[in-house]
Amino acid sequence: MKNFVYALVILLIVLHQDFWFWDDSETLVLGFIPIGLAYHMGISIAAACTWALANHFCWPKDVDEIESLPKAQARGQEGH
Repeated sequence: MKNFVYALVILLIVLHQDFWFWDDSETLVLGFIPIGLAYHMGISIAAACTWALANHFCWPKDVDEIESLPKAQARGQEGH
């Protein structure tokens, strides 16, 4: 799943460079939203979903546990 999340991040980086809507100020989505703004709304929603997936599948499980332990005990678990 981590590789899928990494692929989504790379895809979002590529899709964020939306040079194809730079010259289109005439097209409106739903009659009032410029197409470039609507596109970025979609990219923002996709980025939020990707971030949620990254937090769920890529974040280390024991980070919160180590931070909640007293400092001396946490150092022992980290191997220092």
